Amino acid sequence: MAKIALIGASGNAGARILKELSDRGHQVTGLARNPEKIASLPGVTAVKVDANDRAALAAALKGHDAVISAVHFTVSDADTLIGAVRDAGVKRYLVVGGAGSLLARGKRLIDSPDFPEAYRPEATAGTVFLEKLQAVSDLDWTFLSPSAEFVPGTRSGKFRLGKDDLLVGPNGSSISFEDYAIALVDELETPAHIRSRFTVGY
Repeated sequence: MAKIALIGASGNAGARILKELSDRGHQVTGLARNPEKIASLPGVTAVKVDANDRAALAAALKGHDAVISAVHFTVSDADTLIGAVRDAGVKRYLVVGGAGSLLARGKRLIDSPDFPEAYRPEATAGTVFLEKLQAVSDLDWTFLSPSAEFVPGTRSGKFRLGKDDLLVGPNGSSISFEDYAIALVDELETPAHIRSRFTVGY
């Protein structure tokens, strides 16, 4: 059992990660601007915090074994989040990444001509976040990119892991929030991608 701080615990990915952590017996501090939206689960304490307030966030993160960030890149700031984790003295930092920086045929998805414009701002911000993490050597960070389609689904426990290349299966490139949560918490419990990015998909 570990003490985990989860930033963005009420979001699509965050809520599934929260449940996976709770189901595995971890003590979780769920952080969100609207803590009333955080699910009431065993071992979970909901705390109100603004992820863009570095000092307040650092104070909320202090004393935890690891931090998981599950906030949208367009509404957060990489330097603020990374700085708050540092200020809190927590070494282990896991980030719910994006698919835009993954490679397909040697090129980043975000650089392909048919990349959906609606997703470009989030994908661009996510790519910048990854690049900033790649320059960090004093944190044990991990950036887990989902597949192209990151959607609600079922918890099957059946998926593949990859490194920097987009995973494509018989039904395209996809992963459910629920199975993504398994892969992330597995990485938390048994670190295999320290200071690196990896991906999960069917």
